[in-house]
Amino acid sequence: MKRFHVHVNVRDLDASIRFYARLFGTGPSVVQPDYAKWMLADPRINFAISQRARAPGVDHLGLQAEDAAELEAIGDRLKAADAVVLAENGTTCCYAHSDKYWAEDPQGIRWESFLTHGAATTYDAPHAAPPAVDATACCGPGAACAAPGSDAAAPGAGTAAATACCGGGCA
Repeated sequence: MKRFHVHVNVRDLDASIRFYARLFGTGPSVVQPDYAKWMLADPRINFAISQRARAPGVDHLGLQAEDAAELEAIGDRLKAADAVVLAENGTTCCYAHSDKYWAEDPQGIRWESFLTHGAATTYDAPHAAPPAVDATACCGPGAACAAPGSDAAAPGAGTAAATACCGGGCA
């Protein structure tokens, strides 16, 4: 069974953790210096917040698959809709190892469909040598980069180039 995913960029992580812990009636299941996540059963949601170099507000929505077949079924539907902007395998993002499909709906809302394989010790994968990237490019469809080589890849860039540039997008 899939789990709905919401990722929100926040200004103040500690204040946001306090707010959402009260709202959900429980503390987060993951807390890092720049990130927190709740894996709730009621409602069935993966709700994440992060304090990154992005504007506060909803960053993206998504569907978390429970197995590879479920992720591929989601990916096939997105491909049929000609909506896949980036496909990633074995990426590291948001303190997790995952496979992903990034898509964008007709309004420009970013959607991340993913299967998590386990926890990671860093927000994203480190890069040996950052590739040349347009400073206005993105990590996952629609997210602005801070600077060239700053974990971002242009939408539609090939999977290998995007994975090398992006370090996995952001969940």
